[in-house]
Amino acid sequence: MWPIINKPNYLLIHNTMKKLFIIAIAALFMVMGLSSCGYNTMVSKEEAVSSAVGNLQTAYQKRADLIPNLVATVKSYAEYEAGTLTAVVEARAKATQVTLDADNLTEENLKAFQSAQDEMSGALSRLLVTVEQYPDLKANQNYLDLQSQLEGCENTISNARRQFNEAVQDYNTFIRMFPTNLIAKLFGFDKKPYFEASEGAEKAPDVKGLFE
Repeated sequence: MWPIINKPNYLLIHNTMKKLFIIAIAALFMVMGLSSCGYNTMVSKEEAVSSAVGNLQTAYQKRADLIPNLVATVKSYAEYEAGTLTAVVEARAKATQVTLDADNLTEENLKAFQSAQDEMSGALSRLLVTVEQYPDLKANQNYLDLQSQLEGCENTISNARRQFNEAVQDYNTFIRMFPTNLIAKLFGFDKKPYFEASEGAEKAPDVKGLFE
């Protein structure tokens, strides 16, 4: 025999389940609404940061690619600058070994990258200063070609740093705003670090003046 269900209790259970169902549907639509407008935008902004990371590394790599030619040119005219040349070569090796991973963009990793690039900038600046002692070297055509290329690299690096920080600021601001901050926490969108070069490093070496 089927159990006899008291009608008032049945209605109470029915109404309660109906309310829970409505609440669940409303919550589902709310989450879907938040994720569709917030999640997709966060993905887009995070991809912009990843692109900026790639552009930043490419800019520094182009400068690094000029170093062997620069060292060879200086060495042929300034053989007594062995210590300075060695420092540049070693700094370049270190700088090219330290890379950024857009999927693991932590403050620690970014600082390590910055430090290696700052060391490269310092070694390069010291090398270019020695050029003042060698007028014949400054008049060398290959060296003059490097002037233009290095100037372009420093400008590209400066722009890449700025664009990287702009992309990070845009992303960080968005994931901290309500209600997207809820979606950010739910899906693991974390704040990303800025490129904050050491004091003086944000100013590109005066490459042009050193070549004149």
